Amino acid sequence: MTSLTPVTFVETDIERFAEQRGRIAILVTPDGRLDIAGRRVNRLSKGAVKRALEAKTEAGIKEGEVFTLAYPAGMAVDAVDVVCLSRNAPAEKVRAAGAALGKNRGKASLLIAAGGARRVAQLVMGAVLRDYQFNAHKTSAEAREGTIEVMCSDPEAAREAAAPRLAVAEGCFMTRDLVNEPANVLTTTEFANRLAEMESLGLKVEVLEEDQLAKLGMRTLLAVGQGSASPSKVVVMQWKGGAKDAAPLALIGKGVVFDTGGISLKPAAGMEDMTMDMGGAGTVAGVMRAIALRKAKANVVGLVGLVENMPSGTAIRPGDVVKSMKGDTVEILNTDAEGRLVLCDVMWYAQDRFAPAGMIDLATLTGAIIIGLGHENAGVFSNDDALCNAFLKAAQAEDEGAWRMPLGKAYDDMLKSPIADMKNIGGRPAGSITAAQFLQRFVKDGTPWVHLDIAGVASLKTDTTLAPKGATGWGVRALDRLIADKFETE
Repeated sequence: MTSLTPVTFVETDIERFAEQRGRIAILVTPDGRLDIAGRRVNRLSKGAVKRALEAKTEAGIKEGEVFTLAYPAGMAVDAVDVVCLSRNAPAEKVRAAGAALGKNRGKASLLIAAGGARRVAQLVMGAVLRDYQFNAHKTSAEAREGTIEVMCSDPEAAREAAAPRLAVAEGCFMTRDLVNEPANVLTTTEFANRLAEMESLGLKVEVLEEDQLAKLGMRTLLAVGQGSASPSKVVVMQWKGGAKDAAPLALIGKGVVFDTGGISLKPAAGMEDMTMDMGGAGTVAGVMRAIALRKAKANVVGLVGLVENMPSGTAIRPGDVVKSMKGDTVEILNTDAEGRLVLCDVMWYAQDRFAPAGMIDLATLTGAIIIGLGHENAGVFSNDDALCNAFLKAAQAEDEGAWRMPLGKAYDDMLKSPIADMKNIGGRPAGSITAAQFLQRFVKDGTPWVHLDIAGVASLKTDTTLAPKGATGWGVRALDRLIADKFETE
């Protein structure tokens, strides 16, 4: 797994600045005031910091803005990054400023003169998240170099504040690595093996093989993978950090390691992107890693359905009828609407076995959600206002775009089949909504449920504030915060 840039915390020592190498970051307020570290750097650079601030303040310095003084006279550093943050800067601005530092770092070590511990956690998290690189398959890639050192008045308090945020960052890295991996590397077996390795963190991990899935009646999930040489699997990850008798939160992830569309074959153009069709399972894995690393005081179970959707002589066909674990029958009209067939069996199994306090599924489920919401927001569907609003609040706090979409009987009626209990598609109109309606049929009465369609946010062609282009790790931060806010015990 891609490792986080090493982060250390030390007491403020402004005398170090004279001989410091690499990069230094100092903090200033929006009105241009310097703290003790900033004043020392200004003196060493013969007033360069003040002159740059005076030029900037005429135009107005924005909260979270970072500007750079390259090779300042009188100092040994490559650059000084000046970070504009007020004492009460919003967390997303602090993270964004940290991300700018991480992006600027390159191969150089970075010393952040952060003052107090208050903002350190978010600042460091942003720097670490943006410093991510996926070089696993580059033969000429150079080894990652440099460290991040944080100079502050209370290193122990800063370290304690940053530890859970760094745990979440490591969860994000796991999700990004999984989503970025090519399908010939991340087979269903390799995926399961990587999840099993997390037992060393205190998770209980079970891998259910095809014979066990058949006995359980997971025929819709098995139908998706029956055209592939890769065996279908379900991986169950349990974290028991809460009260012994407390029902867990269940996280369900779609793990289609590659999606050709099956017999309903996708167009060739862009099919290479379907290595990310396991993004929901990747996010669940990242959340489970994060809560295990930070020892969350909550009971959470993560379940992922791992399959590969391939065309072959054994593949499922349009027109086939398959019975789900619940017992309902599904007429398959399009084999490229396969994610819901995986999720419905895993969701039913999760409710049967764990009777969860709430259930959240994640899937790169529909292209329709991208048409509706673009790449700015995941689609959020729910039968429970309290759980849905708690998630939306957590997503907003972590600056992860999420937008609630409707459900309703009219959309559900679009799934009626003349020969089975339902069809697996409802036609082109409202495609993401009918997919959610399909899943809702497998939610038991009384189970609070949220469905997250992350097709537009799991992997992007451009950089974002906190990630380079490619896998984003969307959802790990929001779900970790939801668990902390709503499901952890004191």
